[in-house]
Amino acid sequence: MKLKKLTALALCLVLVLGLAACASKTASSSASTAASAAASASAAASASAAASASASAASSGAAASTSAASGSAYAGKTLIMATNAEFPPYEYMENDKVTGIDADIAQAICDKLGATLQIDNMEFGSIITAVTAGKADFGMAGMTVTDERKQSVDFSSTYATGVQVVIVKSGSEIKSVDDLSAEGAAYTIGVQQDTTGDIYATDDFGDARVQRFNKGADAVAALAAGKIDCVIIDNEPAKAFVAANDGLQILDTSYVTEDYAACFAKGSTLTADFNAALDALIQDGTVQSIIDKYISAN
Repeated sequence: MKLKKLTALALCLVLVLGLAACASKTASSSASTAASAAASASAAASASAAASASASAASSGAAASTSAASGSAYAGKTLIMATNAEFPPYEYMENDKVTGIDADIAQAICDKLGATLQIDNMEFGSIITAVTAGKADFGMAGMTVTDERKQSVDFSSTYATGVQVVIVKSGSEIKSVDDLSAEGAAYTIGVQQDTTGDIYATDDFGDARVQRFNKGADAVAALAAGKIDCVIIDNEPAKAFVAANDGLQILDTSYVTEDYAACFAKGSTLTADFNAALDALIQDGTVQSIIDKYISAN
């Protein structure tokens, strides 16, 4: 009897131990499952954070690409450029529109500033007046930087170099620039009024020998008609005028070399932003590519 009781007790003990072992395995499995779930949640959170960081970086990159224009004080505004479209290839009329080197550079600068460009065509002598009177925001017209002009306006960085040359009729007695200042010389010189050609010629040869015209083309027409002896003008328009008029030529010796820049009213807030955009366009080669578009290296 006692043996049966001991056997039953042993079986109960075995059963209890079996149940305890099973419960331990279940708890271990649950813990493992919980740990796995936690690890998955952590991985998902990391992936989400990475995706968010990537999106933020992309957004920052897009913002950086447009910051120059959107951050400009002139974004969405219209900037008026005063010019004289009688100076190819820097500015001239084509299909009733001012085109040329200056127009293209001004457009590129306005694009950087996020501004709209408006070009007002006028006589060359009126450009500085328009700028100083606030009728134009800046002037670009193959304008040379001179000490005299600096008294009235501020200038941008130089973006091109010009060379003043002398146009004569084929077979002219004038063979070099020196002939204009030779002893006893009385040659009549045609110039476009208020240009540096006008200023330099008047200083060097006297007012009596200088005949002024509103347009360079008018001076060249007077030369072709034999009314004057030569024309002093920038080399690039000179080449265009000679190509369009038989019997004219450019002397081999240049008259003077000068720098071109845009002009602004004294103390204009536009000058610094304009210069920053212009300098960037010079550095990245845009300005040179525009010049090369209109002026052949040959």
